[in-house]
Amino acid sequence: MKYTKLGRTGTKVSRICLGTMNFGPRTSEADSHRIMDRAVELGINFFDTANRYGFDVEKGYTESIIGRWLAKSGKRDDIVLATKFFGPMGPGANDEGLSVYHMRAAVDESLTRLQTDRIDLYQMHHIDRGLPHPKSPATYLGGDLGNLDYPPHLKPGTPWQEIWQGYDQLITAGKVLYAGSSNFAAWNIVQANERAAARNMVGLVTEQSKYSLMTRDIELELVPACREYGVGILPWSPLGGGALAGSAHDDGSGRRSDSTYDEQTQQRRKAFAALAKELGEEPPVVALAWLLHNPVVTAPIIGPRTMDQLNSAVRAIDLKLDDEMMSRIDAIFPGPADQAPEAYAW
Repeated sequence: MKYTKLGRTGTKVSRICLGTMNFGPRTSEADSHRIMDRAVELGINFFDTANRYGFDVEKGYTESIIGRWLAKSGKRDDIVLATKFFGPMGPGANDEGLSVYHMRAAVDESLTRLQTDRIDLYQMHHIDRGLPHPKSPATYLGGDLGNLDYPPHLKPGTPWQEIWQGYDQLITAGKVLYAGSSNFAAWNIVQANERAAARNMVGLVTEQSKYSLMTRDIELELVPACREYGVGILPWSPLGGGALAGSAHDDGSGRRSDSTYDEQTQQRRKAFAALAKELGEEPPVVALAWLLHNPVVTAPIIGPRTMDQLNSAVRAIDLKLDDEMMSRIDAIFPGPADQAPEAYAW
């Protein structure tokens, strides 16, 4: 296994992050425990989950599975543990969002399920735009904020002063070590870290984004912003929802079949499979290796349902792609070609 820094921090994490979204809904607890055992054997020390994982089975179920594994294995101090909060965990008006009120309740609930005293990377699962609570359309997460006449879709959410106050309290209490984000835009990264710097806080150290050869939009603005602020990118759905898997199996974001894709995507998948065969590897291994060649990427988040998927994913770490091969891959799955504004203007 190879390791790198968690964003701009001094903490070292494996170049592959074990995603756990399948644990519970699609992978049994026994198999989930075996996958985590094998991940540690392979040198993976970076696990990611979220308080909502478990979904229809039971929100929080995945964290509970991990917690029981931690208690049984005694491996807590061998891994960097990440989880997320934001989405609704109950019917109450304050059961979601990024408010200090919800943050403090959410972290304590996650700590209980995970059977640990700290969360190493506590991530905001989404930017808080102050959307109406589904049970109460007139109630906004950020409150009215005076008599400002905002359209509903622009209603302010929780202010950064409050968010960083909440993180400051959790870090001081030793419940959280680092802050991270997920599904943020480039300007959200900039705003968050500038507000954190004003409070003499470290700010965001990682950003989870949908990123793969199939989805390269973040190269326009998010990748440059993260590079500038030392924010490590953790790509989720690194196999494009299964399109880069070379077969009908997926990367944890939903099973797909060949009939799912349009003709252009089918042709690109065939060309990519041929290129992988030329390298003597499977398409998903090459797709992960391509991500790992981006210096802003800390670790792709893989979501194995089986041991075979886990074992094959780690091979990407040692797969070297030279400039010619990277150019050939770009020709199959073209990205923006440059960051903004050069990608579309002089």
